[in-house]
Amino acid sequence: MAPICLITGGSGFVGGRLIERLIAQGWKVRALARSDEAMRTVAERGAQAVRGSLDDMASLTIAARGCSVVVHVAALFKLWGDHDEFERSNVLGTANLLRAAEAASIKRFVQVGAAAVVMGDLAPMLQANESLPRKERAWAPYSASKARSEALVLGANRPGVFETVVIRPPMIWGVGMPTLDHMIETVRAGQFRWVGDGSQAMSTAHVDNVCHAVELAIEKGRGGEAYFVSDGNDSTLKQVVAGLLQTRGIESPRASAPLPVAWLMASVMEWMWRTFSRPGEPPITRQMLRLIGKPFTLDIGKAQRELGYRPIVSWEQGLKAMQGR
Repeated sequence: MAPICLITGGSGFVGGRLIERLIAQGWKVRALARSDEAMRTVAERGAQAVRGSLDDMASLTIAARGCSVVVHVAALFKLWGDHDEFERSNVLGTANLLRAAEAASIKRFVQVGAAAVVMGDLAPMLQANESLPRKERAWAPYSASKARSEALVLGANRPGVFETVVIRPPMIWGVGMPTLDHMIETVRAGQFRWVGDGSQAMSTAHVDNVCHAVELAIEKGRGGEAYFVSDGNDSTLKQVVAGLLQTRGIESPRASAPLPVAWLMASVMEWMWRTFSRPGEPPITRQMLRLIGKPFTLDIGKAQRELGYRPIVSWEQGLKAMQGR
């Protein structure tokens, strides 16, 4: 019988692509789904939909039963929000899933984490590797919650019994990326500003490269280890954003703001949104600036050595696939 993999976040950008790839490789896939729409989406991609959520232990227990692997993709990813919301979704939800997986005697648990877990205060980080400690900042609730979530996953590792692995990608891109829609809205609203001159070096990870890394982690990942992965060739903020916008025929904006000025503006806007309970998200946040304001590139040597990881989609190939999509 084909092995069964349980995926969380299967109705999303990364999880949906992972479902398709695993099924193509002969896996049976179950996908946790919170709504009727999510149930339909994962079923259309070929997975067995299981109604449930990360805060419902009963549904997690049912979903995990009979599986050999869990891939935890689901996460609350946004650049503004209540700290408790991030804690519930990204930390407590992960803890519940780990408990359900262990109770079901699942052998391997792979989490799609985030490269940002090593980001602290504003400082360049070039060729960051896995020796760096995880860091948490109160003004960065997303990356702080992902750091705590990762600590839970790696701390649950039991060699030969319940092995846990984390894949850490930087910005994930490709056909269907929701971040691009947000970029375009910001540009059209006249709210987009380059931070500095946009020359900050950065790493990216095509969605298929991330999924390939997950597949390798299922097969070869060392329990209790985290792995940075990327497209292998670094670029700059301006090159990345301009390239993505061009796939939709959108011209790159020209306005810019120095990082210190942008940081002050973000602090003021966050205060206004919190104090006056303004709807939506501030146009700029310190979390956003920390992600793009300083050079941040990754050393993927560990994934190459231990997983045999090599990017399977180049920047040029990925952009070509996105043209007009």
